[in-house]
Amino acid sequence: MFGLRNVLLRNNAPATALRRSLHATPIILNANASNDVYSKLNDGERGIYDKLKAKFGSKTLDVVDVSGGCGSFYAIHISSPQFKGLSTIRQHKLVNECLKEEVKAIHGLQLKTVVEE
Repeated sequence: MFGLRNVLLRNNAPATALRRSLHATPIILNANASNDVYSKLNDGERGIYDKLKAKFGSKTLDVVDVSGGCGSFYAIHISSPQFKGLSTIRQHKLVNECLKEEVKAIHGLQLKTVVEE
């Protein structure tokens, strides 16, 4: 979380925006998620969620716009069997490659990848 704080402070983000983004309530979507939860995602979150779900078929996939709704910074927590045997850096590269078009339009991305058993 310190990395997120440093990125936001380096870019002169207002302190209130920083506090709001660091305390954003994540929307947890997994294999048991209801359509009601999915419908609460904003367009940016939904686009990223759909793309990652199609590519990785994750049981755990959380996509949160931590920029306060403007779509400039996302936090993603994803699990996948495709990550097995890969370093964290290689796992992150796979996700970044999948989202290369989206990454061009956003300011920052926080990733947490987990090997799915």
